[in-house]
Amino acid sequence: MTDVAANAEMQAALLSRALPYMQRYENKTVVVKYGGHAMGDHELGKAFARDIALLKQSGVNPIVVHGGGPQIGAMLTKMGIESKFEGGLRVTDQKTVEIVEMVLAGSINKEIVALINAEGEWAIGLCGKDGNMVFAEKARKTMIDPDSN
Repeated sequence: MTDVAANAEMQAALLSRALPYMQRYENKTVVVKYGGHAMGDHELGKAFARDIALLKQSGVNPIVVHGGGPQIGAMLTKMGIESKFEGGLRVTDQKTVEIVEMVLAGSINKEIVALINAEGEWAIGLCGKDGNMVFAEKARKTMIDPDSN
């Protein structure tokens, strides 16, 4: 068997396994979490964008929700601000909130949109602050239950 024939056979097998999922999720909206730790390698980012474009081209409506913890931590360090955590949650003052917004909305979000657009799909980036989709208020100090889920 030639390399071309073997490759064609492999692609046919892959598509036959994928087809039931493509049919199941056609015209459905799926939420994909793209974590900050996964963003460390540009080639992996391009592969992620190709996968999102493939979902869209397969009739799925992907929504990407991204993280950015490591990138936030790196920027805070660069700005000379120590990251503070209590019970696994980031404690933020106003200056930290501004840096978090800068990293998430001004850098990461735009990079993901550009990567997806480079794959031939049309992506837009939104931030929770846009249209007051998400808002936050200062939390009162509470005791976290270690036995909760």
